[in-house]
Amino acid sequence: MSSTPTSGSTETATAKAAETGRLTARELTLAYEDRTVVDSLDLDIPDGRVTVIVGPNACGKSTTLRALGRLLKPRGGAVLLDGTELSKIPTRRIAQSIGLLPQTPVAPEAITVSDLVARGRQPHQHWWQQWSDEDERAMTDAMERTDVSALGDRSVDELSGGQRQRVWIAMALAQETDLLLLDEPTTYLDIAHQVEVLDLVRRLTAPAADGTRGRTVVTVLHDLNQAARYADHLVAMKAGRIVAEGRPDDIVTADLVREVFGLEAVIVPDPVTGSPLVVPGAPWQATPAP
Repeated sequence: MSSTPTSGSTETATAKAAETGRLTARELTLAYEDRTVVDSLDLDIPDGRVTVIVGPNACGKSTTLRALGRLLKPRGGAVLLDGTELSKIPTRRIAQSIGLLPQTPVAPEAITVSDLVARGRQPHQHWWQQWSDEDERAMTDAMERTDVSALGDRSVDELSGGQRQRVWIAMALAQETDLLLLDEPTTYLDIAHQVEVLDLVRRLTAPAADGTRGRTVVTVLHDLNQAARYADHLVAMKAGRIVAEGRPDDIVTADLVREVFGLEAVIVPDPVTGSPLVVPGAPWQATPAP
């Protein structure tokens, strides 16, 4: 396990971050009590792109995402936003820049869908102006994009798992941050809504009509084929370290799948997108009785 960096190493990390994207990690070590989960990780998040983190269970994917959103304090190293350590940035400014949807969010009891989505606007409000036309527009747009407008008056407690997940995503979208972190956003969704959500994620990064760069999205996914289809930048992790990162076409190979997931597989082009498609090897079969 690496030790906490000195001020000199932090200055070096800050200088490196200034040359890369807005959100970076340098020599990042994360731990829960005495158990190190992520060890000396360096990560650059490309601006205006979809970055997907994949890997086996307990490899540090979600832990890394939590640190990128300042929900977890590093044991060593640093996460930097625009070259400044997150720990040195006011909470309000971070909330205006980084939106985070955790894996298992919990809604206040009896809150309605509209009220929950509206909470995404809190970082943009002031004591003298609690709700504005801009807040209303952002909330309405977020609910329409996630197909939850018809659920506005219903209690979140009454919804199915898939409906609740789309409401949480709507709240994250209503926050309208430049950086959006999503931890397994397709959890509880059927295949049709999984595709809808991931298509939405792709659209969020598209440049605006005026040429303004789209949002930067970092998401954790379990499905390697979905990750390869939707990622601009794919990060494969194992045991708290990055094994490979880059364009899916460049890094998704049978050797990588074997190394990261312990799975024999064949990689073929996706017939729809041309992205790498992982086809598992021959399944286990019982030996016929003599």
